[in-house]
Amino acid sequence: MTKLYGILKGKKGSSFPLVVAITLALGIILCGISEYLRLMIIASGVRDAVQSAIISTVNDNYDDVYHGVREGYAGGYKPSGSSWEGSIDYGDIYEYLDNTLGLQKNGGYHVKYAGEAVEFKLSGLSVDITNVPLAPSDSDSAQGLLADAVIRLEVPVSFGGKSLPPMRMNLKVQAKYMPLF
Repeated sequence: MTKLYGILKGKKGSSFPLVVAITLALGIILCGISEYLRLMIIASGVRDAVQSAIISTVNDNYDDVYHGVREGYAGGYKPSGSSWEGSIDYGDIYEYLDNTLGLQKNGGYHVKYAGEAVEFKLSGLSVDITNVPLAPSDSDSAQGLLADAVIRLEVPVSFGGKSLPPMRMNLKVQAKYMPLF
């Protein structure tokens, strides 16, 4: 350490390559950190948009939940003659995401473009809506109308050229309909 300090304090100019190397190393580290933050911001924004789409889908089921709420629980059922039948709307989550995020359909993907370049791709949306059992014995312990969604996000990495693979992750979100009154 004292040798390094001696090189930096020296008046011969031998510290110039060392200062350039340290500056380049810090620049590369800063670029890596900024790329990591870019990827996390995109993932967070997409997760929030998917969460909003799932909440919208759950809220779109309010008309089917009404009859269950009237009976004391929040299930998606409607009267059918003298009995009840399940009634759940899945909505069109991709259309909601396309409108919210400005996505374009391209093959099996919903793609966000930044100019000519691909910013991110979405695919593999899976939505599972769990209805409340009809007339549960304990309505307080019933889960409510629950929607789980999983979507695959792929973001090309712009750091390191084409040597790094794109970031791929599955985003999981959940929404629940529960009556307030």
